[in-house]
Amino acid sequence: MRRGPVDSFLLRLTPGLQVIEGRGTLDLTAVVGARPGVEIPWAGATYRIVRPQLSDRLAHLRRRAQIVTPKDAAFLWYLAGVGPGSTVVEVGAGSGALTVLLAHAVGDAGHVISYDRRPDFRDVAERNVAAAGFASRVEFRLRPIGEQPFDLDPASAGAVIADVPAPWEIVPHAIPVLVPGGALVLYTPTYNQLEHAVRELRSHGFEETRSVELLERALHVGDGGTRPDFEMLGHTGFLTGSRWFGGRR
Repeated sequence: MRRGPVDSFLLRLTPGLQVIEGRGTLDLTAVVGARPGVEIPWAGATYRIVRPQLSDRLAHLRRRAQIVTPKDAAFLWYLAGVGPGSTVVEVGAGSGALTVLLAHAVGDAGHVISYDRRPDFRDVAERNVAAAGFASRVEFRLRPIGEQPFDLDPASAGAVIADVPAPWEIVPHAIPVLVPGGALVLYTPTYNQLEHAVRELRSHGFEETRSVELLERALHVGDGGTRPDFEMLGHTGFLTGSRWFGGRR
């Protein structure tokens, strides 16, 4: 339900009274089954009921940990090769932003298994995934991967994605769970972390390793006066994708 890009709410279109934190209550019974775009008056304003896009789901996350930005999350998704029906493993749930994107990508037939070592982060991510409508696609597990291996069947995952302080610790544990051709994707904020992680990937036989950094600069569009914005979203992290084609496990 949205009035504009700022004043919007992510709600389930179900009968009955719903509580909107800090704003009051709302009953959507009368518009259940209506076509998208129907308008309703509420709290002195007019709102429009539309189906949420991925950007809407991400915008309403409750944040406990720093989230992976959309510019990075989309490219991590690309490096992982995740699509409808995929099984993908996430290490480091954080606030669940990347988890939501992965759940969107795998579709109803896919599966996301998300690990975190901290129960408070796991709980926040789980609530955010449920609020986004993807609870049935995601399984959360509390386990310190790196200190311990994955508790997964061999060759059961098409990709492993890790956003943790020591991603090199994930590398040897990812090998048994990846299918041949599967990807291990790492998010590293610093050069030292990147170098250490890539060294570990190479030493364990991963191939087609690629590391990139993405910078986002918006454009100020005017009639005859279009130019780049003076500020930009610069460094957030380095993105590395590498593939496992088999061999020793």
